[in-house]
Amino acid sequence: MYARAMKRIIKNLCVFCGSSNGAHPIYQTGAKELARAMGERSINLIYGGGGLGLMGVLAKDLKSYGVKVTGVIPELLYHLVKEVESDEDELIVVPNMHERKAEMYERADAFIVLPGGIGTLEEFLEVFTWLQLGYHHKPIGILNSGGYYNKLLSFLEESVATGFLKEAMYKTLVVSQEAESLIEELKKVEIKVPLKIDL
Repeated sequence: MYARAMKRIIKNLCVFCGSSNGAHPIYQTGAKELARAMGERSINLIYGGGGLGLMGVLAKDLKSYGVKVTGVIPELLYHLVKEVESDEDELIVVPNMHERKAEMYERADAFIVLPGGIGTLEEFLEVFTWLQLGYHHKPIGILNSGGYYNKLLSFLEESVATGFLKEAMYKTLVVSQEAESLIEELKKVEIKVPLKIDL
């Protein structure tokens, strides 16, 4: 199955990002700029919930725009953060991480990755893998605030050069240091997957 969406409508955006603020203010600035870009376009947020770190910055800033903020959190994490102030309009508590990601992926029209740690990286790689296999045909963007993901992008480029990642697959990723341009590119990037598998 192939999907081509040159004028894609994005109403619900799933954002992966850190539950910490990170060591540099530019990461919080990027989250705030994404909130503004989403709010001005009336794009709803789907995220991991909990109100901590960049996740909390994004959700809090979006509240002033009147868009819907939906958090999806597994029971174990919910009990750890339930006393933390958060800004969800809807908080969905699920049994485990697998159901959390499935719920987020199903609700989203597109995905954006902000700076974060190993959890954020794992979410990005899984949704990118699902795209490669054809389990969804939704665009994926990376907000590369302060060049945070430069080394990851270099790794992916090396994977292309060494034959472990198709160049066409790599080119489905939309990367920008500016939130507004990132969203606009997500609307028009061409997605043609799954790619032919070499046997």
